[in-house]
Amino acid sequence: MPISIRHLALIVAVALQASALGGCSGINEKLAAGITDTLPQWAGGLPPDAPPRPGTAKYEEFMRERERQRLEPAASREQTAQSPSSGLDAVH
Repeated sequence: MPISIRHLALIVAVALQASALGGCSGINEKLAAGITDTLPQWAGGLPPDAPPRPGTAKYEEFMRERERQRLEPAASREQTAQSPSSGLDAVH
């Protein structure tokens, strides 16, 4: 059974579409993290209070601050949490 030009064109078209689809998934995997960091929250991006991504300098600083707060005694954490709210109550 000889292969006609029409069959050959169809095979090439399907192979081209399959390889293009595979290329899109590889690109999206690498770009997804960067794009979500730049999207505003209303468009589905990260909220403003989200921690930084691992591997960055801000992440290391964030983890050091978090560890410092964890090791801080609970009594001093309660005092710092109450002092700003008491100041706001006096203003209102």
